[in-house]
Amino acid sequence: MAFDTAFPKTETLSGHYSQLVKHQRFHENYKDLHTRPFPVADTPLRVSHLSFLHTDKSTYAAEQSHLQALCERYSINPPQAGDSCFYQSFGEFEVRWERHTEFSTYSFTIYGEDSQPFEHPPVSLIPADWLRLIPGEVISAVHIEVLDNRESMQVPDKETLRQYFEGQRLIGSELRKGAATIWSALRLHRDGFNRILLLNHNLNECQTGRVLRALLELEAYRNMMLLAFPEAQQVSAQVSQMEAQLARLVRQISGQRIVEEEQRQLAELSDLAAAIAELIARSRYRFDAGRAYYQMVQGRLNELEECEINGLQTLSAFVDRRLSPALRTVEAAKRRLDDLASRVDRASDFLRTRIDMAIEAQNQALLKSMDRRAQMQFRLQQTVEGLSVVVITYYVLSLMHYLFDAAHTFGLEFSSERTVAIMMPVVMLTTWLFSRRLHKRIKRIG
Repeated sequence: MAFDTAFPKTETLSGHYSQLVKHQRFHENYKDLHTRPFPVADTPLRVSHLSFLHTDKSTYAAEQSHLQALCERYSINPPQAGDSCFYQSFGEFEVRWERHTEFSTYSFTIYGEDSQPFEHPPVSLIPADWLRLIPGEVISAVHIEVLDNRESMQVPDKETLRQYFEGQRLIGSELRKGAATIWSALRLHRDGFNRILLLNHNLNECQTGRVLRALLELEAYRNMMLLAFPEAQQVSAQVSQMEAQLARLVRQISGQRIVEEEQRQLAELSDLAAAIAELIARSRYRFDAGRAYYQMVQGRLNELEECEINGLQTLSAFVDRRLSPALRTVEAAKRRLDDLASRVDRASDFLRTRIDMAIEAQNQALLKSMDRRAQMQFRLQQTVEGLSVVVITYYVLSLMHYLFDAAHTFGLEFSSERTVAIMMPVVMLTTWLFSRRLHKRIKRIG
């Protein structure tokens, strides 16, 4: 009874739990954790796997419509709207569709052993017209044959194995401490597919499914990573041309200083910076994606837990020997592009500073010239002001002379010339004082 009091029944807990405020991604996070589970694979089986790179026409709606068309042919329930993965048995074969960020994968599986490996792959059962119209462009294609070798535990001899791969040089290794053996040539064969032969010695259904998923993802991610390699080569060639152009501009900048020439150089540097920014915007996503795909490839190779067999090169060693130089080329192109952008910015800043200094020197010379002209105008103004005092005094004295001459008509007797002569210094001083006062008042207001 005490136990029931301390721990309420499940119904009571569920009632309390339902009242909690949950994040909008609460249920989706648990659902996403189980998206694209590994298949539970019963040996023997055969798989044909195709990866299609997305194009403008391979939209989600187009893929959904194409899958629905296949389901209608076999009276199978189609995928629901919003699903990014679809697994279904079509009787003779199983279909597994997954949509990723840049590509979609289609896996066709048949359980049971064929008369000879790779003679009748599952893709041969798929309607040719439907297969031909799958949206996108094929980026990887592989047949995987998983044979049950748990009873005999004997590996076919090398010459027999080479017949399954059209005489190609083989790559082989043991997986998971000898629980399975893998063989491949990692080359396209006559049907346009790569081939992988997996001999199951001691793997259960879940382990087989995980190994199978790692091999399929390894094939897709390996080819997706290599998409960055030709992009890096093209970018490196363009960067080399831009570096030569930048070196030429830097040599010109260190030459004679001519403002018009420096402005032309700055315009050319601006065009170069714009071209670099466009190149970065076009290639950065592919470079970063290539790095991410490389890390995914390494993760899938680690899942295989390979060991050498008969002195052959392992799948991990072979793939890494090819992908590592490609990745280094990608990262080198990325670094060169970033370094070039920094150098162009520094050269632009240096040239812009030189132009600003030249313009500042011109402005200082212009200000000095304007100052000289202002001083000349001030002196001229002072001269004009002195003359204006004389002119005003002359006109005032002339008016006073007329006034004094008219005074004789009123019987006033005095000498108008003498009076004007006496008044002249008074009028001139008064006019000069008034002019000075007016000049100070205007200067104080200004």
